[in-house]
Amino acid sequence: MPERTAEAEWRGNLRQGRGTMRFGSGAYEGEYTYASRFEEGRGTNPEELIGAAHAGCFSMALAGDLARAGHVPERIHTTGHVHLETGAGGARITRVVLECEAEVPDLDETTFQEFADKASKNCPVSRALTGVEVAVNARLLTAK
Repeated sequence: MPERTAEAEWRGNLRQGRGTMRFGSGAYEGEYTYASRFEEGRGTNPEELIGAAHAGCFSMALAGDLARAGHVPERIHTTGHVHLETGAGGARITRVVLECEAEVPDLDETTFQEFADKASKNCPVSRALTGVEVAVNARLLTAK
């Protein structure tokens, strides 16, 4: 399996400093600051990137499981909500909620929920986030 890389550089102190994060593939590069991470400032943050990674991983795992069972999805759209909380022990990611909508022909809601549950437990990013609560709100849409 290939090794994936990303890098980050930070300059300055925590509150006034700024940094950049970039993917090794060159597909993304963005700035981040204290305000973009802990407040509502412009730029990205590590949690946003974790949310994107988790949403992408879950969507692929769900598509793979469905297709292997003969239920090829027309569309799977997932949004990752990463909850960062600060307290006496510092900042920590406490929860990830994946909101998923999928169009899968000829599949009932109960079976779809079983596939979504399996994908949420077995996608590699979920496995990497074992110290964090992961919740999935999956909805099967009627195919058009």
